[in-house]
Amino acid sequence: MENRTEVAEFILLGLTNAPDLQVLLFVMFLLIYLINVVGNLGMIVFILWDTRLHTPMYFFLGNLSLVDICYSSAVTPTVLAGLLMGNKVITYSACAAQMFLFASFATAENFLLAAMAYDRYVAVCKPLHYNSTMTTSMCACLTLGCYIGGFLNASIHTGDTFSLSFCESSVVHHFFCDVPAVMVLSCSDRHISEMILVYAASFVICSALLVILVSYMFIFISILKMHSAAGYQKALSTCVSHFTAVSIFYGTLIFMYLQPSSSHSMDTDKIVSVFYTIVIPMLNPMVYSLRNKEVKSAFKKVVEKAKYFLGM
Repeated sequence: MENRTEVAEFILLGLTNAPDLQVLLFVMFLLIYLINVVGNLGMIVFILWDTRLHTPMYFFLGNLSLVDICYSSAVTPTVLAGLLMGNKVITYSACAAQMFLFASFATAENFLLAAMAYDRYVAVCKPLHYNSTMTTSMCACLTLGCYIGGFLNASIHTGDTFSLSFCESSVVHHFFCDVPAVMVLSCSDRHISEMILVYAASFVICSALLVILVSYMFIFISILKMHSAAGYQKALSTCVSHFTAVSIFYGTLIFMYLQPSSSHSMDTDKIVSVFYTIVIPMLNPMVYSLRNKEVKSAFKKVVEKAKYFLGM
């Protein structure tokens, strides 16, 4: 315990030390973060505002937007502060808190994507049973399970990482306290901890991915059997949007966590991490929702009411 507390703080190495590049990255990441927060908050407001969006699909989308804001906010403000003020020091407890929050909401998103895939499976393959299957209580239970699974997984990873001794280097070769980047600093034997990381991450990612792949297998089979061109186009459009975002999200996670630490390149990991911590949360409202006619209609409705109240 004494060895573990010898390191009272960590130094985040960040993305770059070049001053000109730091300014450029700060402006770019700030813009992305603002778009992320405004886009996802807007999505939540639209879903709550318009009763036509009070359906299981948009219930999951609303929670996905909330999760995107939360796990991006666990990382991005720290990155922006480091780029703007050069303050790259993070305390031991703050590092643990950041790791826990990020892992919690990133895992919750992982499970939400699986829940959304199941929702699309029921909608496309069993449309007559959709209302009786995707009830309010069913959606609430699935969503609650996603959050509980996220917190449990984060507890395992955070507890596993910070049970190690940190008595030598305190320089984290990353822009936030990610599990592999912090674990590699330990001066104790971390073989078991690395195995726990790989097995726990494998179970979380692969279980959700299995649900998604099986759901889409049945969805594509149903699509191929459709005789209506309109129904075919609608189902295919929904699947392509969701499947694109799923591919980006799981591609980066698999690259980051399902490989041995000896295969990790910290510079490569940092570049990949930028996508799933900062960029992907910004893209999700566009990929999942802005292409939907219902959301566009809700947006127009809000704009018209805003113009009315402003006297325009």
